Amino acid sequence: MVLVIAMGLEGFSLRTALREARPHKGDQGWFRFIRRAKAPELPVLLLEDTAALTGLVLAFIGVGLTVLTGNSLFDALGTVLIGVLLILVAIILGVETKSLLVGEGASSEDTAAIRNAITAGPEVESIIHMKTLYLGPDELLVAVKVAMGGKQLLADVAASINSVEARVRAAVPLARVIYVEPDVWVEPGSPQPTTEAIVVRSVD
Repeated sequence: MVLVIAMGLEGFSLRTALREARPHKGDQGWFRFIRRAKAPELPVLLLEDTAALTGLVLAFIGVGLTVLTGNSLFDALGTVLIGVLLILVAIILGVETKSLLVGEGASSEDTAAIRNAITAGPEVESIIHMKTLYLGPDELLVAVKVAMGGKQLLADVAASINSVEARVRAAVPLARVIYVEPDVWVEPGSPQPTTEAIVVRSVD
C-alpha cells in the first residue's frame, strides 16, 4: 500500500516536471532536451522523478513476486536493479552537466548561424577563428577574429564591427557578449603588411 501511494505521488511530481519543462523543450525530443539544456535544474528534476518512479515500480514488482512466491530472491533482485538504475542516472547527470561546469560552447546550429551572420555583410572578408562559451543559461559569449580591409579608417572599422554585432544578436539572441577583433589576413609565407596597411589609421 505504501509503494502504491508513493508511486502515485511520484507520478504526480513527474507530470508536473514534464508540464514545466515542455515550454522550454520546444519541438525537440525529451532526450535531446536533456542533452542540450543549458539550465540543469529541469533535466535533473526530470531524471530524478523518472528514476524514482521506475525504482518504485521495480520495488513493487520485487516485493509482490516475493509475497506471491515466498522466494526472497525477487526482492533482492529488485533491490539490485534499483541500485543499477541509480548508478545509470548518476552517470547520465555527470556526463550532461560536466560541460556546463567546465564550460560549454554554442551548438552546431547556433555556431553556423553566428558564422553566417558575421559573413553576411560586406564588412568581413573572412573569419580567422571564433570561440563561443555559455556564461549562463541565457547568455552566450562570442569572441571572433575577422579579416577586414587593410586601409580602412578607424571610424569605418568601428561601424563595421557594430554592424556585425547587430547581425549576430539578431541571428542568435542569446549572444549577448560579443568581442570582434579586426585583423588583416596574410597568407602564410607572404610578406607582412606595412604600417600603412594596418587597420587603424589616423584621420586628418
